[in-house]
Amino acid sequence: MKKWAAIWLAMTACLFLANATQAQDKAQQKAPAAKSTKDAATDTREKNVQEYIELLRSNVRQNKAEIMGAVMQLSAADAAKFWPIYSDYTEELTKVNDLRVANIEEYASTYNDLTDQRADELVQKAMQYQKLRSELLAKYYDRMKQALGGVTAARFLQVENQLLLIIDLQIASSLPLAGQSS
Repeated sequence: MKKWAAIWLAMTACLFLANATQAQDKAQQKAPAAKSTKDAATDTREKNVQEYIELLRSNVRQNKAEIMGAVMQLSAADAAKFWPIYSDYTEELTKVNDLRVANIEEYASTYNDLTDQRADELVQKAMQYQKLRSELLAKYYDRMKQALGGVTAARFLQVENQLLLIIDLQIASSLPLAGQSS
């Protein structure tokens, strides 16, 4: 058990560090030349939005599937049941994540000039996203439990929650605070 915990921790750290390093390298490569402060701020905002979108849509899904496969340790029979369900889950999660992307785009275009009302709207949308994602996890936990049993379903939920938390941390740590310039 300790061996798997160590493997899981190492894989999680690698995923987090690889994506953080990749985003940092891209940001340095795309640094604007001599522009006005306003142009630079706009460029930075647009680049940040693109980085968030890329993070949500790029190789994170592939890395998640690889980590999920390594940690789940499924027999061939269980894998034949698990992966189609996981594929359906990923497809639905992508649709839910589209809501998050839209909210991040809205936030990125207005975070420095937020009104109380606009800030509340964005926060409400973010909470709605979290609620939808939580409901989706519950739905697929039930499907996994039906197909593979409670222990395997619990393992899926644990691993998926940990991966989602890492992604959430990456995104949240990159977003500027409301009402502050980047």
